[in-house]
Amino acid sequence: MEAIYKAHYPAIHQYAARRTNSPDDTADLISETFLTAWRRIADVPKGDDARLWLYGVARRVLANQRRGRSRSAGLAERLKEELAAARPATAGGPDPVREAFDDLPDRDREVLALAYWENLTGPEIGRVLGCTATAARIRLHRARRRLAEALGVTGEGRTFAERGLRGEHL
Repeated sequence: MEAIYKAHYPAIHQYAARRTNSPDDTADLISETFLTAWRRIADVPKGDDARLWLYGVARRVLANQRRGRSRSAGLAERLKEELAAARPATAGGPDPVREAFDDLPDRDREVLALAYWENLTGPEIGRVLGCTATAARIRLHRARRRLAEALGVTGEGRTFAERGLRGEHL
């Protein structure tokens, strides 16, 4: 296998690089091609025929990647449509809580969503985010404060924002 890899890597790399849009896709194509060759080492022809066999494998791997992307895009579109249809319409115009939430940095939105939409506790949020429970609680506190500031509410008004995050009627 090592001899096959050394002899044919440059050709397979060029083949992959010419047919993919990113270095990551190129690397995936190369690795899947040589993984298939390793698994089917008994089927790999000798000499220069091995290069042609590898091209055939790479071609099929690339086709599988493209089909997978196409299915993923189709699924994403269907989910987007379903979610848009399922999102409750706000009576009386724009939703100030949703707008303020959408304007927050990604980091704040994620911690708030984990707390209010997924009903996770501080330690659970910490595990999801890969930090300590204390760090998660601090992040949540700061995100709540930034949301309240964006809404222009303080003290008791924060419950208004928190109910809006949970999707409750305000």
